[in-house]
Amino acid sequence: MTRREIREHLFQILFRADFYDEEGYKEQEEIFFEELAPLDPKDDAYMKEKLGNVVEKIPTLDAALNERTTHWKTSRMGKVELTILRLALYEIMFDEDIPQNVAVNEAVELVKKYGTEESSSFVNGVLANFL
Repeated sequence: MTRREIREHLFQILFRADFYDEEGYKEQEEIFFEELAPLDPKDDAYMKEKLGNVVEKIPTLDAALNERTTHWKTSRMGKVELTILRLALYEIMFDEDIPQNVAVNEAVELVKKYGTEESSSFVNGVLANFL
């Protein structure tokens, strides 16, 4: 599986985080990975580790987003855009294996697929504040 495919799967499961309590989200995560099976063991381990890391850092990521945006706090952002920003910002701030410009480019491509017409410029503009 390519990194782009992995990132898209991570987005799809992370998107559910804001709609469920912790127990419900864990159940959603299990269902999601069951539906993806069979996965290459390396891809499975990588995705689960990264997913856990991103979820753990959501408060830190949201605080960083709220500090660097004006008039667009996380509580006001669309869930698609917020989820993509969280994933990209995690890669920018904490994932040394992914170059920052790649994280931004991948976020923009992902939001073009799942967001609105205006989403790509919004996500690009927000992430530019972190480079």
